[in-house]
Amino acid sequence: MKAFTWLAVLVSSGAALAAESEPAPKLPLGVSATLYELSVPAAHRPTPARIALGDKLFNDKRLSADDSVSCATCHDPKRAFTDGKARSVGIKNQVGKRNSPTVLNALFNATQFWDGRSGTLEEQAVLPIINPIEMGMPDLDAVVAKVKGIPEYASAFRDVYGREVTAEDLASALAAFERTQFSGNARFDRFLAGESNALNASEKRGWALFNGKARCNSCHAGNAVSPLFSDQKFHNIGIAAHAHDFPTLAGEALRVVRTGDAKQIDELALQTDLSEMGRFLVTKNENDIGGFKTPTLRNVGVTGPYMHDGSLATLWDVMDHYNKGGVPNPYLDGGMQRLGLTEPEIDDVVAFLFTLTSTDLSALEKKEAAAQRARKNKRPERDTAAALGKKGNLGDIGVTPDLAVENPAARGFYGPVGASKEN
Repeated sequence: MKAFTWLAVLVSSGAALAAESEPAPKLPLGVSATLYELSVPAAHRPTPARIALGDKLFNDKRLSADDSVSCATCHDPKRAFTDGKARSVGIKNQVGKRNSPTVLNALFNATQFWDGRSGTLEEQAVLPIINPIEMGMPDLDAVVAKVKGIPEYASAFRDVYGREVTAEDLASALAAFERTQFSGNARFDRFLAGESNALNASEKRGWALFNGKARCNSCHAGNAVSPLFSDQKFHNIGIAAHAHDFPTLAGEALRVVRTGDAKQIDELALQTDLSEMGRFLVTKNENDIGGFKTPTLRNVGVTGPYMHDGSLATLWDVMDHYNKGGVPNPYLDGGMQRLGLTEPEIDDVVAFLFTLTSTDLSALEKKEAAAQRARKNKRPERDTAAALGKKGNLGDIGVTPDLAVENPAARGFYGPVGASKEN
């Protein structure tokens, strides 16, 4: 069965793969139980047996054409399920066009991949296996045949699913494992829950700027019931405009892209310059040219390099990009404008972003923070004149709140941090 046809069948037949009802897992601080209930209905919660099988498959290089690459190659659990590279590397050391996003909290995503070309974790799980420059298997039939030929898997699938290996069950097992990869328990979560001293003064200033002058919360809002720090939408922020002629690429995309052909879109996204079209590859809607999904900011301090192409090395580079209003292009998102942040304010926002790292990754955070600080004076994206309005015309900047009165960002779901429980 061709990949894109099977993927459509899988999406429509999810009920057939539903596991027996499992209790909700214990969720980390900062992850909404309500969101979990909405994202993983009781009948679809992964069973321990499926999780264990999916874990084994996720880490098995035999799922690739030459036994050299596994899912974990690009999504290393020790690196917050990323690989630390600008762009992912597949079989035969082939380099793709996209940066590997984290798997953590992916179960909550409305769509998967940078361009949202997959609507489910099951669909997302198998596309890399059959992409020529990722894991390189020719098609799903070949994947099933290879897995079925491994005795331990032939036995495991019969035990877990009660039948021979199928593509649907392979995707189900991988997705079951991914649905257990939560991210919470960050210092920010303790702060939002009322532990005022969980953040230092700089980080608190950064949280205020995040919600105010820096305008981060326009797309990355986060609170007690919205743990992703992502609006789940697609935006052209100018990253792809560094080196590409969007109108010409869009014309080519209109000519060659077959709407609904998941395998073709997957290959174009990773192998050609059409990758820079982003969401447009999926929708063929002009408004989506150069638009990429707003990524989660959970663990952002340890998941660089940043952006869909890994072109920004540090969080200071990211802030410089936004501070100048992005890179002008005919399809730049209307929300992009200069921020006018000073260097101390940029430092404060970056300091806050590091508070979003989960405690189990604190050792990696310390290492990555040091590496980023060492590069702080190498700022290829910095354009202070544009950021401060001395050139260009990218709108007025926001106001700076008076923190001596109150940090407005301290008012979260639980009310003012540090307030009396009786108030």
